[in-house]
Amino acid sequence: MAITDWPAGERPRERLLAHGPAALSDAELLAIYLRVGVRGKSAVDLARDLLQRFDGQLGLLAEASLKELASVSGIGQAKAAQLKASFELARRALSQEMAQRDSLTSPGAVRSWLQLKLGTRPQEVFMALWLDAQNRLLKAEELFTGTLTSTSVYPREVIKAALNHNAAAVILAHNHPSGIAEPSRADEALTHSLKEALAAVDVKLLDHFIVAGNLPPLSFAERGLL
Repeated sequence: MAITDWPAGERPRERLLAHGPAALSDAELLAIYLRVGVRGKSAVDLARDLLQRFDGQLGLLAEASLKELASVSGIGQAKAAQLKASFELARRALSQEMAQRDSLTSPGAVRSWLQLKLGTRPQEVFMALWLDAQNRLLKAEELFTGTLTSTSVYPREVIKAALNHNAAAVILAHNHPSGIAEPSRADEALTHSLKEALAAVDVKLLDHFIVAGNLPPLSFAERGLL
């Protein structure tokens, strides 16, 4: 049955207009974006198929390639391109929020951006959010990419990047593809080593986040590990 044949109170678009986007499920929100289904499937059915293809995880959906999205029956290249554009807009919106505001007063934006950026990466990625003297974002930069289990981080290269961006402070982050957010002893040792190295060039390390799947990113500062 087409969505237009559903009772008005059950149609995703009408429900959004009546109750706001937070009242809708992931599939219903995606259905509004997809607009139409295919023969034998409504847009909601198609959205459910899409979510099922990526284990129901929006993070995996956001990181999927155009080819992976287009391979889902009923999506195709046009809808895949629209989806990639929507997720990129979300990342840019969060980046702009961090750039316009003190990153320490908008920790939710920082965490959300990091989760979108790193939550589903299959390899470990170590990145830096370089900040100005008002803690506004200058540049988000991926510095090192490692294997599934480890990353080699060179303090000299981190210092070089800090000076290149004329940064006053930095928030570091890396992901744990294992899905376990707890910091290892190596993570703690590296953080302290980088903190000392950065201090030598007057760059303050404000925090270090570990991103693990859909879990809230773990903050070293909140754990008292800085």
